[in-house]
Amino acid sequence: MSELIHRRPKSFTFLIWIFVLFWVIAAGFPFLWTMWGSFKVQGDFFSKADWTYAISGVRTQIETGAAFTNDGYFGAWVTKSFWQAALNTMIVVISVVIISLTLGTLGGYALARSGKKYAFYLLMLALVFRAMPHITLVSGYLLPFFEWNLWGHLPTAIIVMVAINQPFTLWMLHSFFLNIPKDLDESAMVDGCTRFQAFRHVIVPVMWPGVITTGLFSFLLAYNDFTVTATLLSQSNQTMIPKIASFLGTTQVEGNVMFAVAAVVSATVPLFILVMFFQRQIVSGLTAGAVKG
Repeated sequence: MSELIHRRPKSFTFLIWIFVLFWVIAAGFPFLWTMWGSFKVQGDFFSKADWTYAISGVRTQIETGAAFTNDGYFGAWVTKSFWQAALNTMIVVISVVIISLTLGTLGGYALARSGKKYAFYLLMLALVFRAMPHITLVSGYLLPFFEWNLWGHLPTAIIVMVAINQPFTLWMLHSFFLNIPKDLDESAMVDGCTRFQAFRHVIVPVMWPGVITTGLFSFLLAYNDFTVTATLLSQSNQTMIPKIASFLGTTQVEGNVMFAVAAVVSATVPLFILVMFFQRQIVSGLTAGAVKG
């Protein structure tokens, strides 16, 4: 009887697969189309005469003698030094993730184990600042950064992004720590561990999926940021997203759209690799954070 109740009708399973297929196409097609077009010339990929030029590559063959070209990638990475923006992005992202996780892990553990009412209000206050628009928080840093001659440097952007990201990191890790019984701490301390040793050797390994999940969110915040880095960094210290925007040009400066297309593909591929590599830890971490007890 229970098998009949839990058995899904074939029509329902079919609808699920149709929905999944539709979602995959809707989510994946824009990237696949952009990646295909990144190996074409602008006249093909943005053709107004015939959209099929983006597939056949008529103008690409005329201009380069081949159906595909890597001129967009060469122009972005070599001519326009996109590699420098990628390096700056890695410095900012790694620094933000390490600092945010270190402070968030220690702070989340302390608040989860404090048992005080002020912990809840402190977290709520932190989330209020996290919910504010980034430009609002960045504008408060501009005057002292200009006064102290700190504007334009990578550490400046790192400090601001950690300040913006820290409330979210603190909240996430606090939730994970609440799901870990206090008995683990007490058992470790009974066996001779100090509070910090119990935290390091017993608690952190248990909640490692939560740390990875929170770290991934911190990574995405720093990796995809435009407001902070575009406002606080000089042109020589640009990260990838502002650099891509500069490829599009302005009303005064002509850009190169195909450089931007190639750079977008280059910046997106590492995200796919990261998610695929950590997919098990992400699912485990999200499940642990959602289910209490």
